[in-house]
Amino acid sequence: MCSRTWRAATSRSPPTRCERSSRCPARRRVPALILAPFRVKSFRFQWPADLLASLAFEMETVILGWYVMVQTGSVLLLTTFGSLLLLGTLASPMFGVLGDRLGFRLMLSTMRAAYAALAALVLLLTLTGALAPAWVLVVAALAGLVRPNDQVMRNALIGETIPPPHLMSAVGFSRATMDSARVFGALGGAALSTVLGLGPTYALVTTLYVASLALTFGVARRPVTPDPVETWRGVAPIVAVGSPSRGRDLLDGLLYVLRSPQLHAMMWLAFLVNLTAYPVSSGLLPYVARTIYLVDATGLGWLAASFALGSLVGSIITVLTGGPRRPERSMLIYTALWYLVLLAFGNLKSMNTGLPALLLAGFVQSVAMIAMTANLLAASDERFRGRVMGVRTLAIYGMPLGLMSAGALIERIGYVLTVSGFSAVGLLFTLFIGVKWRASLWPPRRLPSGATPGTVRP
Repeated sequence: MCSRTWRAATSRSPPTRCERSSRCPARRRVPALILAPFRVKSFRFQWPADLLASLAFEMETVILGWYVMVQTGSVLLLTTFGSLLLLGTLASPMFGVLGDRLGFRLMLSTMRAAYAALAALVLLLTLTGALAPAWVLVVAALAGLVRPNDQVMRNALIGETIPPPHLMSAVGFSRATMDSARVFGALGGAALSTVLGLGPTYALVTTLYVASLALTFGVARRPVTPDPVETWRGVAPIVAVGSPSRGRDLLDGLLYVLRSPQLHAMMWLAFLVNLTAYPVSSGLLPYVARTIYLVDATGLGWLAASFALGSLVGSIITVLTGGPRRPERSMLIYTALWYLVLLAFGNLKSMNTGLPALLLAGFVQSVAMIAMTANLLAASDERFRGRVMGVRTLAIYGMPLGLMSAGALIERIGYVLTVSGFSAVGLLFTLFIGVKWRASLWPPRRLPSGATPGTVRP
């Protein structure tokens, strides 16, 4: 579905007199519209499955990140741990190809079985007293081969099962799932590991993964589909031929993105925020908690939860309001605001001011990323949706590059200069992307038929 059709389906006209009345049928239908994605049986299984998986992700990241920081005291090893968790971003386009071919339920089920197995391995190492930072890095590398692509499957499955008018609401619910999991996962993981220890906490993490896997089996099953590229190229094969290679599938997905200015611009913006924004917002928080704010694991949990709570508020507001009217513009504006908040956060020395800054950063980040995801899904042909989201996840490879660069720079020039530099570079390139692709990301407002500029109210 093209972006013009999607904007027409989600645009809102000024309320009528009836709609302003509490007895208006249209107003009574608003809650039903908000909850419309849950009319789809597949989404009723996908949403709790994604919630449990995200909760386990966040608990695992906080627990093991703090473990590495305390055991080694090295910011470079901490950023190495964070980078390994994103190792699979290089394979994300291929995951999208496999999802398009084999079905997203099969892919999600296989991936979540792998998460449960790795969590059980960490639990076993903990109970036997064999856990060490080296083992944590090995497990992070194995999990990182698969975990970054979980969101690819989630988003593509939403695009496949949810009707277009309810797409923004479904994406907002999906985002709220991750954000709420980050809040409770960060606080719960830090608190439980402090009170109960690593073993019992990891038993809970393993249980969450197993429950998520069980719910994933209820997601819609889609039959294996034929290659869509021949139709895209205008070729209708008459005779059956062998399946095209995965390499050609991947190349066609990349070419599809490059030939769409809107998709191309959003991919660069996604890479930019992963390179310069997310390392500051999340990856460096264990270092900030231990070295800058001088707090323990509980303090780290509050820092991570503040950013996640801001994201959750942004997701809820998006669900309730239906999202911004011009999501392309909102994506750019809120990304720029995100960098400004991070610039201020890097110069704060107290938890009392750092927590509100992270809360605000999470909010603007959420609005920007929901708008980006909805734009990507709306601007992508349904036959290429998995491949497009796979290419989108490839942009996450900017985060390990940013984390490793930040770790090296902090040891050389210090934390404040590193964060300030990352924020300034991100802001400048956001403006550059907005200017270079302004025709796609900042289109002029279209006047109603028969109207003149002087007769249209702003």
